[in-house]
Amino acid sequence: MNYKLEQVESIKQFLIAHKKTLAVAESVTSGHLQVVFSQVKNASDFFQGGITAYNYGQKCRHLHIEPIHALKNNCVSQEIAGQMALPLTKMFLSDYGIGVTGYASRVPEDGIENLFAYVAISLNDKVLIAKKITPSVEVEGYDVQVNYVDQICELFYSVLSI
Repeated sequence: MNYKLEQVESIKQFLIAHKKTLAVAESVTSGHLQVVFSQVKNASDFFQGGITAYNYGQKCRHLHIEPIHALKNNCVSQEIAGQMALPLTKMFLSDYGIGVTGYASRVPEDGIENLFAYVAISLNDKVLIAKKITPSVEVEGYDVQVNYVDQICELFYSVLSI
């Protein structure tokens, strides 16, 4: 499975035209958002960077997510996605932030049979949208991460287009 980069190019054009920047905080996508945004031409004109915080400890330490809620939810909730997106504007001096957390593979021992992720998009100090996404195809692992990235880029572009 490959990324749908047309949407990323449209995002880039919008952000550059409006003199806005972006940073990302990833868990379930394991850096894939950072890859797609850093690979477009002139990425440094809009992309400030990102952080991959894969576990509870790193999310709490670097992104300052609320630890009690995080422990109760295995660091996967709509609130945590929002808490991941919000500090990016200060951490990376960006206008927009995208936070994403979820599951790319099933974890039957924890009751996770269906894959899902939560994504949040912030602008400055406000979460604009936070929602649950599910794979649009029946895949796991790398392929579901790519699918999530495509969905997140579509969602982000729809937020920019409002």
